[in-house]
Amino acid sequence: MKTIFLSLGSNVGDREQNIAQAIEAMARRGIQLKRQSSLYATEPVDLPTQSWFLNCVVEAQTELMPRQLLHALLELEFDLGRRRLARRGPRVVDIDILLYGSNVVHAPELEVPHPRMAERRFVLVPLRELAPALRHPTLKKTMAELLAETRDRSQVRRWHPQSFPASSAKAARNQA
Repeated sequence: MKTIFLSLGSNVGDREQNIAQAIEAMARRGIQLKRQSSLYATEPVDLPTQSWFLNCVVEAQTELMPRQLLHALLELEFDLGRRRLARRGPRVVDIDILLYGSNVVHAPELEVPHPRMAERRFVLVPLRELAPALRHPTLKKTMAELLAETRDRSQVRRWHPQSFPASSAKAARNQA
């Protein structure tokens, strides 16, 4: 069994439900959830005009090899309604492989560790929550160190939907 870390995000529809469904569906694809970070409302980075995301990171275990894992996750995204119509555009669910144990993979369809994880607060904040001392296999820095050093200044806020009054919860979800 390999310990893996995955990033999940959604900015279309019921984002919280989309992430919950994705996590639930992982078990049926040979991915056993161990821990999940808090949910975070995050500012879109690559296409700033789109809606804010909800993001989290999960720690899981799998016997799937890296490419098998990628294909299982792509199938899961598709089953939940993701269609790749615009590069880095809005998505029902997006799942990225951040780390696959301490393995390094360079293939045309997959790079592990995720090549941009050290540049993204929406990945590093929840990853630091789960495993602050975890070391990046090639950069040799902890998640806490990578977060402190990143130049990304996008907003990443812990998601607390219950703190919004019922009448403004929907509006807040669309804003955050």
